[in-house]
Amino acid sequence: MGVLWTSTDAAAATRGQATQAFAATGISIDTRSLRPGDLFIALKDVRDGHEFVRAALDKGAAAALVSRIPEGCSTDDPLLIVPEVLPALEALGRAGRARSRARVLAVTGSVGKTSSKEMLRAVLSAQGTVHAAEASFNNHWGVPVTLARMPADADFAVIEIGMSNPGEIAPLAKLARPHAAMITTVAPAHLAAFESIEGIAHEKASIFEGLEPGGVAVIPTGLGVSPILREAAQAAGEMLTFGPDPGSDYRLVEARIAGDATVVRAEHRGRPILFKVMTPGRHFATNALGVLALAEAAGCDPMVTAMDLGAWEPPAGRGQRERIYMDVVDEGESFDLFDDAFNANPASMEAALEVLAGASPRDGVGRCAKGRRIAFLGDMLELGADEVALHAAIARHPAMEKVDLVHMAGPCMVHLRDALPRAKRGEWHETAAALAERARHLVDPGDVVLVKGSKGSKVSLVVDALKKLRQPGAAEAHKGKE
Repeated sequence: MGVLWTSTDAAAATRGQATQAFAATGISIDTRSLRPGDLFIALKDVRDGHEFVRAALDKGAAAALVSRIPEGCSTDDPLLIVPEVLPALEALGRAGRARSRARVLAVTGSVGKTSSKEMLRAVLSAQGTVHAAEASFNNHWGVPVTLARMPADADFAVIEIGMSNPGEIAPLAKLARPHAAMITTVAPAHLAAFESIEGIAHEKASIFEGLEPGGVAVIPTGLGVSPILREAAQAAGEMLTFGPDPGSDYRLVEARIAGDATVVRAEHRGRPILFKVMTPGRHFATNALGVLALAEAAGCDPMVTAMDLGAWEPPAGRGQRERIYMDVVDEGESFDLFDDAFNANPASMEAALEVLAGASPRDGVGRCAKGRRIAFLGDMLELGADEVALHAAIARHPAMEKVDLVHMAGPCMVHLRDALPRAKRGEWHETAAALAERARHLVDPGDVVLVKGSKGSKVSLVVDALKKLRQPGAAEAHKGKE
């Protein structure tokens, strides 16, 4: 790995003072994931990052960005001393962006930010070197870290920008200075901080305030708030659209789920496009069209990009599907698991239930003669005053007709339990941990199982419990038999 920041360059960017010369090959804000050669950033959260500087240096950090000499350290250690750490990190990100030759693309939206970012990583990798945000590095720490980590010679950079409160997106967009920016969709999320979905739309649209001159705004059609997005996009400069509406630059004609994939039929300014996304879900098809538009804005060929979309698979916790084999010999002793436990709001919950409804259980292989579609659902958080109604409304979604049983965890999910028909009402527990303890008793071979909830609901514990039913070596033994 090449040198990312020398002490001279980092000191110039941050206006700090280096106690010793150093050459850093990476950036870290967490000693648990720090790699030798990283520049450790001593940010303050629940605990002060200065408390971990000595441990970071002992673990092999090239240096530490600090506002004072930490306990256990001295000027003999490689430290970059600045007045305040977070502004210095932002300055480092700004300098990383300034020296880059990359076409910078930014993604925001209520649903699908990370999936779209990972789609872009996959398709752009075939047309150049790509630098993209790790995990969900999309906040006031994550965006400058991503920019500071950017290799100067990258061809493309994909920046994910999120928000929890008003006024957060525009400053991050201005830091990233994208050549093109995309809004995946606008849906009820973070309503505890916003008065209406229109307020969310205005906040999402503020990403276009950071566009470089001549930049391209990519927006979805078919939403009630699409006129708000369109007005902001037109004010920013060039605009590309994607979605179901006639006249969209990338128009979705049909999204057909075929097994573990989605076959997408679309039109690009009247020209037909047919491609496949290797995961089921209409929402993935729509996101893929936005990715095509954003890739076009980056100068890529839409047809080549469409073919490369087949190389992408969703990351764990975001709709990933796998078969859990519970027996090395008998492949029938298995069930299918949709791990969508990373986050949830009403729009993503509906999308996940549609995928579950379209899945095919297997009959005659388990204790129950008929395979079932089962959902394990955790609370959707940060929905504000409407949280009771929004949880209860899940019961009325058309996809729920094909769901056989719903198990729930969390205080908000009580309202879904009460709204469900008794025949579909499974177990409810106060916590996801309690539901996880019961999970192995609630599934059967042949079932298709969805786990979905906000990250804070900790419903990923249910995923962990279900994956522990996997027999070691069984997946390898049955490979190719599905």
